[in-house]
Amino acid sequence: MKVAYLINQYPQPSQSFIRREIAALEQLGLTVDRYTVRRWDRQLIDPRDQEEAKKTRCILDVGVMGLILACLRMLACRPARFVRAAALAWRCGRRSERGLLLHGVYLAEACVLARWLAECGTSHVHAHFGTNSTTVAMLAHALGGPGYSFTCHGPEEFDKPQFVALGEKIARCRFAVAISEFGRSQMYRWCQYEDWGKIQIVRCGVDPQFLDAPPTPMPADPKLVCVGRLSEQKGQLLLIEAAAQLAGRGMRFELVLVGDGEMRPQIESLIQRHHLADHVRLAGWMSGQQVRDEILSGRALVLPSFAEGLPVVIMEALALGRPVLSTYVAGIPELVEGDINGWLVPAGSVQRLGATMEEILRTSPSRLEEMGKAGAAKVREKHNAATEAARLAELFERMDKTDT
Repeated sequence: MKVAYLINQYPQPSQSFIRREIAALEQLGLTVDRYTVRRWDRQLIDPRDQEEAKKTRCILDVGVMGLILACLRMLACRPARFVRAAALAWRCGRRSERGLLLHGVYLAEACVLARWLAECGTSHVHAHFGTNSTTVAMLAHALGGPGYSFTCHGPEEFDKPQFVALGEKIARCRFAVAISEFGRSQMYRWCQYEDWGKIQIVRCGVDPQFLDAPPTPMPADPKLVCVGRLSEQKGQLLLIEAAAQLAGRGMRFELVLVGDGEMRPQIESLIQRHHLADHVRLAGWMSGQQVRDEILSGRALVLPSFAEGLPVVIMEALALGRPVLSTYVAGIPELVEGDINGWLVPAGSVQRLGATMEEILRTSPSRLEEMGKAGAAKVREKHNAATEAARLAELFERMDKTDT
């Protein structure tokens, strides 16, 4: 069976879980072609991402004239389907904050993709994220391309479900994937009850690099690590405020922020304002091995998110035996259990965040190791990349048999 994966921008540092999923599917014998709408516009640090980029075909590489020619070719070859797909793009664009013009571009991208899929004999398309990439997959199907499915991660799809036509995408797909029970409940909210049966849970997974990692002693150094894109939804500004409280109480600690993003200038400014240069380090993007080493060098992972799906870095940290401090948001409480493998605080509460960070710094290494072992066991049970890919492969093959 030949499956196409479509992602809006791939590969990029925060999408290692997609790379793992594809690799696990290929180990099961599926042929997976990679497609991206646009390329990552910054340097890829991880060699595995660099290699993945070589295997990925980019729709926008055809240029403006390529998009126009693809539309004209589709209009000439399949006029009725083109008109129906254009009407679908217009309906979605009329309700979207992105407007009609961009949905016209999505239609052109779908024309390019539909042709490539036909040339490759692709039998199914799977998109990650229920936003632009799934719009293109849906329009390609309307143009006569293969059926599609998609994985909905959140929080973007749940912040604006009507704007991204989430219900329409579920209604037209072969099946839809949620990565947590919470995610499935949100998808239930925005589709017809008759479509609930389409929604399956396939969790993001980690690979043997994490699952089979030998136990690493808990460091005595008072170091905490945060891994994630520097963005408003991840709550790093609140984390800096909490760090300022710890410094004000004379606590000795180091806080490392791994990642980069649009909030970096504001975070740097806040570090300077609170005189935290000796306490906080911005590490930028790192390779997978470097991220792993940073997590292992800390006493806990801290992720004070305001909005999430279920962050893969939490699974990675727990698999490595490091407890996690995060928030009561989305699917996080399904994995992080207070006083068992981590701590949960209300999102937005700098006082609770700071107090819990201090608690972690004062907790004995032996207790932290005990919590880390509990976390590793739960990740092995719930988030094995090979096991979850097998569930996804079964769904693909079931759809393929249904069509034949």
